[in-house]
Amino acid sequence: MKTEIYEEKAVLVGVITQLQNEEKAREYVDELAFLAETAGASPEKIFMQRLEYPNPKTYVGPGKLFEIKSFVDENEIGVVIFDDELTPKQLRNIEAELKVLILDRTSLILDIFAKRAQTASAKTQVELAQCQYMLPRLTRLWTHLERQRGGIGMRGPGETQIETDRRIILTKIALLKQNLKDIDQQMTTQRKNRGKMVRVALVGYTNVGKSTLMNLLSKSDIFAENKLFATLDTTVRKVIIDNLPFLLSDTVGFIRKLPHHLVQSFKSTLDEVREADLLLHVVDVSHPNFEEQLEVVNETLKEIDPQQKQMILIFNKIDAFSYVPKEADDLAPEKRENISLEELKKTWMAKMHDNCIFISAREKDNIDNLKALMYENIKAIHVERYPYNDFLFQNYDEITE
Repeated sequence: MKTEIYEEKAVLVGVITQLQNEEKAREYVDELAFLAETAGASPEKIFMQRLEYPNPKTYVGPGKLFEIKSFVDENEIGVVIFDDELTPKQLRNIEAELKVLILDRTSLILDIFAKRAQTASAKTQVELAQCQYMLPRLTRLWTHLERQRGGIGMRGPGETQIETDRRIILTKIALLKQNLKDIDQQMTTQRKNRGKMVRVALVGYTNVGKSTLMNLLSKSDIFAENKLFATLDTTVRKVIIDNLPFLLSDTVGFIRKLPHHLVQSFKSTLDEVREADLLLHVVDVSHPNFEEQLEVVNETLKEIDPQQKQMILIFNKIDAFSYVPKEADDLAPEKRENISLEELKKTWMAKMHDNCIFISAREKDNIDNLKALMYENIKAIHVERYPYNDFLFQNYDEITE
């Protein structure tokens, strides 16, 4: 399922509900706009509607849908993107009314993943997620994934096209799952071949600077840009800080409303997180809602691996941090933008028992202190695993003279 929306004019649609207030809904739609731009679309207008809950038939109400249709027709809009995953019924009804390409947040993320996938593993994982997403929506898509197979016994009397398509997809899903199983075994063997070295994994919300930090620590040249999901394939590098070698992996970024199919399909990739001894949780401290992004990552990590892992919290992009001091007579509740960086440092460093640091990967600020903090954590893991090597660490200076 490849959705070509390069340079396509797009309209974005979101709803304000009891569970999603206006501020949060607008932030989600702003993120949806960033996703659309990453996919190659050009967001022209945002439509928002306040509802008790999304309309089960058309997501938004009939009046708002008519308003969207009028704008789409008058401005030659090619794609309308909805901020939540639409049901097959909603997709059919909306597409019948608007008569343009309809995408939801899930299909948009899948499209970006399909563009970013480079390795056989990532491509297979994306294709599996796409097929699982497509299966219940065949009545809408009515697409031929391949030429209809011929042969005796391949078509029963009166078999419809949708039944043929469903059978083709189910067969493909089974094949992709087997391929992933084989790939997973290969990756497991590769991980075993790395020996007993300490494993460190970079995790975090998408676009927080993980790849930039990976390049800095490993002195490599991994693709990094200001777009969502710039990194999709897991990259592993051997890194040495002072006398201590370890393996550092850069993983795919997380996002709110991450499609469940992707979490399941990307088991092989996310095994790097499961098998890590230490997690470096990178947070964009300049983002106005970084605490919610932090929580999204923590919840996703629990879904991947319920076991609590040792973690260093890295607040990145301090060079982009800004705040507005409150007036003395302002009695309104304090917001994130009213809190200084120094106040945040004191709060989070106390909460994380000093296993927390504030840096700028782009400007290389405080990187030496980060390396020192990583060294102490990795050394503790190494000594616990190889207690007889503790002597080497304690006497390293004498040994190397």
